[in-house]
Amino acid sequence: MADDIVLEAVPALRIDHVTKTFPGVVALDDVDLTVRAGEVHGIVGENGAGKSTLMAVASGALVPDAGTVSLGGRPLRAGSTHAAQELGLAIVLQEPALLPDLTVAENMYLGQPPAARPPIGRLRSWSRDRLRDWSEEVGIDPDSRIEELEPEKRFIVDIVRALAHEPAVLVLDEPTEHLAGEDVERLFAAVRERVRDGGAVVYISHRIREVKEIADRISVLRDGCHRGTFDTQSLAERDIVDLIVGRRLDAVFPDKPVLSDAGDPVLRVETLRGRGFEDLTFDVGPGEIVGFAGIEGNGQRDALRALAGLGHRTGSVSVDGAQVRRRSAAVAYLTGDRHREGVFPGLTVRETIGLRNLDRFTRLGVVEPRREREFARTAVADLAVKTPSIDTPIESLSGGNQQKALLAGVLRRDPRVLLIDEPTQGVDIGAKSEIYDLLRDSARDRGMGVVVVSSDGIELAGLCDRVLIFSRGHVVEELVGDDISESRITGAALTATTHREKDTHRAGPAVRWFAGDTAPMAMVALAVLGLGLWTSLTSSFYLTTPSIAGLLALVAVLGFVALGQTVALMIGAVDLSVGPLMGFVVVAESFFLTAESMPLDRVLGWVLLFAIPLAVGLVNWALVDVVRMNAIVATLITYIALQALSLVLRPQPGGLFDSRITEALTFTLGPVPIAFILMVLVAAGMQFWLRRTRTGIALRSVGSEPERARLNGLGAPRLRLVGFLLCSLLAGLAALFLLAQVGSGDPTSGVDYTLTSISAAVIGGASIFGGRGSFVGTIAAALLVTQAIGAVTFLGLDAAWSSYLPGAMTLVAVAVYSRTRHLARTH
Repeated sequence: MADDIVLEAVPALRIDHVTKTFPGVVALDDVDLTVRAGEVHGIVGENGAGKSTLMAVASGALVPDAGTVSLGGRPLRAGSTHAAQELGLAIVLQEPALLPDLTVAENMYLGQPPAARPPIGRLRSWSRDRLRDWSEEVGIDPDSRIEELEPEKRFIVDIVRALAHEPAVLVLDEPTEHLAGEDVERLFAAVRERVRDGGAVVYISHRIREVKEIADRISVLRDGCHRGTFDTQSLAERDIVDLIVGRRLDAVFPDKPVLSDAGDPVLRVETLRGRGFEDLTFDVGPGEIVGFAGIEGNGQRDALRALAGLGHRTGSVSVDGAQVRRRSAAVAYLTGDRHREGVFPGLTVRETIGLRNLDRFTRLGVVEPRREREFARTAVADLAVKTPSIDTPIESLSGGNQQKALLAGVLRRDPRVLLIDEPTQGVDIGAKSEIYDLLRDSARDRGMGVVVVSSDGIELAGLCDRVLIFSRGHVVEELVGDDISESRITGAALTATTHREKDTHRAGPAVRWFAGDTAPMAMVALAVLGLGLWTSLTSSFYLTTPSIAGLLALVAVLGFVALGQTVALMIGAVDLSVGPLMGFVVVAESFFLTAESMPLDRVLGWVLLFAIPLAVGLVNWALVDVVRMNAIVATLITYIALQALSLVLRPQPGGLFDSRITEALTFTLGPVPIAFILMVLVAAGMQFWLRRTRTGIALRSVGSEPERARLNGLGAPRLRLVGFLLCSLLAGLAALFLLAQVGSGDPTSGVDYTLTSISAAVIGGASIFGGRGSFVGTIAAALLVTQAIGAVTFLGLDAAWSSYLPGAMTLVAVAVYSRTRHLARTH
């Protein structure tokens, strides 16, 4: 009995003294948290409070600077998502950690601890049963790729796979943001069932009413610190909001003027819709500052970008009564991502200010330096930008002065409407007050309308004349005048009760077919038949046994190396070294597999046939994953080194191979070479391995999204090592059959195979971005590419067409596959 009491006292999740910092930010500061088995533990806090960071540490996705995590009394190895998974933790993130290029069933498989994974042969039926547990009308096909699903269904898949293995600790991070009302109820029912069965659920949400409805206890995070854990029943909604806010004003704001209701608005927006928001209607008067507020990801930022013409939109936008279709000189936009979209490193302050105003000091497209410098000096003086000179690099200024320089460039255009996202992000308090004064003075003196998006409730309360509160893409409340306060803004966002509408958008069946793996094979097969028919009508020799045998022998060599290139593309790399590797193997073997070679030399030659490719694959992997080079740069280095070594060993072709070896390698069954048969068998085996084994699924996962693969417990470096080694081994196998065709150690024999292998892999359906490919499609494409090169002679075309045709086919394949896959993808 005493043992039972001890076991019951062990918390399901314990976080002790965890600290985590990022450059310039303390995300978590000595945080403790205990979650009991059999409870729903809510975690609340503002944007940036540290909630998601804390759970990233708990799930092994982040390594803390200090502190420990234990699950069921067992310590978690820091930074290991795989260990957390095995200890019984499952997490559903704000952005699901699903692999876009994998199917629903494959993603559900990877989401299970190794011991709980179903047999691959039963994967589809197992996935279908789990989805039906959620709803009989769920409407999710286990064979659909994740990228083809609407956001709501992606979240359902992520939730279902987390529930599937009945985790001891289930972490849900903003799980209802993309769920319709009935699915929210299904989620709550599943959470309650998990708790009844003895599991623990950590529920992170900005939705106070949801947290109060589902949680037994609530912990509050603020500014990276744990501010306390409370029994849910002891707190009212207002109490929770006060605990979350708990801050004082830390900047000085300019006085708000009394605005007149008379006169026409500067900006009028009616029934505006776009991605992430809908039915937005509001006016902005002359001199008025309107704020957009809401929990991050609820449409306010999408709406601002749409107003700036940076996203698709429908509805009406007018400035001073004139309709604005897309972008307009009357509307200026300043991004909230200053480092990636605002400041261009390498430009000076003068160039940064002038970038938006080139028409002011250029003539016939040529900048007039004197006018440009006067323009920049005036802007710097007007906005009090602190800089040694106008020729100082913009990145050397403080964050506040960078922001003022960007504002200077925007305001010198004298826009009628200014749209500004996070106006003081990363800016010190003194610079904040200066920017607030600039915005207020510019609005008042110019009669300009200003729309501000900010995640800081204090900033919106101190700066804005009106604030629109967004929730799930809708404006749910408007605050005006004395009603604007941080508490009211935060409370309105946290207590909103809007629900997502079901997203019914999906690409048509034709687009989905073209975006799948069947389309490349079907299109290649049609091209092979068409080109073969055309060539055979031109030349009677084309379909003879010698011609077919010669064609298929060439296909075998290209096919093997293209299979290797397909593996490289699947892991998100391009291996440029395969061609010179083939040539180097041919050269090396020309010293060991000759008629005069001793038996021991021949044994060494066969060992080198595998040892050389393995060594090259290992070097490529080390350059990419250890030295951290780009894969193209790394394999280009290997390309150059191998080609140089080949030329050093054999400046001229030499070393005739033993005729018995070449005859065995070129043996045919009728018109079909044994090499071609072996290539088909290898491709079929690899296709099975790719689709029906854990390693094959994991390999595609790493190429699809490396970071998401890591969150699924997969070791990307180890899997990339497998990919590079397999690519090189297949290139070595291709070299074996190449040496039978060239007959001697030719140092240039493999060079052309680098580009043709990439062409065959891409035409066969492999994605240049990783995660996609078909080995069957690759060998079909190898047949097409080889056929096209050979057809040039039969059709009497110029020799240059042997390069034009494969190149053109590759471009068409990339264009068609990329476009259809983009259309099939939902966001």
